[in-house]
This record gives sequence, C-alpha cells and structure tokens, in this order.
Amino acid sequence: MEYTDYDTRLAAYAVVTEGDRVLLARLRFPESGPWTLPGGGVEFDETVEQAVVREVREETGLEARVGALLGVRHHVVPPERRMHAGARGRPMKAVQVVFRATIVGGELRDEVDGSTDEARWVPIAELPHHRHGLLVPIALGWAGALTR
Repeated sequence: MEYTDYDTRLAAYAVVTEGDRVLLARLRFPESGPWTLPGGGVEFDETVEQAVVREVREETGLEARVGALLGVRHHVVPPERRMHAGARGRPMKAVQVVFRATIVGGELRDEVDGSTDEARWVPIAELPHHRHGLLVPIALGWAGALTR
C-alpha cells in the first residue's frame, strides 16, 4: 500500500509520574472510555513537544515541561474502526510519540467539551483495575515506571 492510500495521524503523549502514581485522562469515546496518557494529535503548525504541552494543559489543567523522548509506537486502524465518520473508508496509521514530562504548574481539572472527560492521578499498582489503552503500559515500561 502506498502512503497516499491511507491517512496518518501524528500524536504526542506525556508520561507524568508522581511517586507511585501516573497522570491519566479518560477518553470520552467510545462510550465513557478507556484511560490514556494525556496527549493527542499534533496540529499542523506545532512541534511534537509543543503539542504534548498543549494537550496536557487541555486535558488536565496542568502545565508540563517536556523531558526525554521515551519512544515511538505505531499501529494501523482499519477503516471500519475509525472514530470520525468522515474518515471512514480509508485506513489510518497512528504514530504515537511519547515523552517523559514533569508538572511545573496549574491545577488538576477535567477537560470540558474535549476528547477526554476526566483527569486523575492513578496509582500504578491499580492499573489492572482500570480499562486503558495499550499505550499506557508500553509507555510506562519505556519510562521504567512498571518496575517499582
């Protein structure tokens, strides 16, 4: 398949830990959905580092400073699993860039009218009891946060 035959979505995410807790945001879709790392799509006019700072602010109310690049993950979303109806009919390659980040200000709050509906510090030991996407344990592994 040629690159013109599918869509690509570039997204940036933050692994933010505080002691034995990780900062997560709950996706609104599908249903009241799974927990994920704060992050999301990179806008046309921003870098991945700028995107992760913006996304953490939008989804959690917290101000973040970007640290080390932890890893890049990609996966394919078949046409029938695309969230946006207008994009159906074309597969998508999702490219997820993950950074370590630290909180430098702000106050924790839930996002209003966005892609997430709740932000929370979740004990890492409790992750098996929370529905979450594959990126969460993969990125925590990259950050060395699952070995505590």
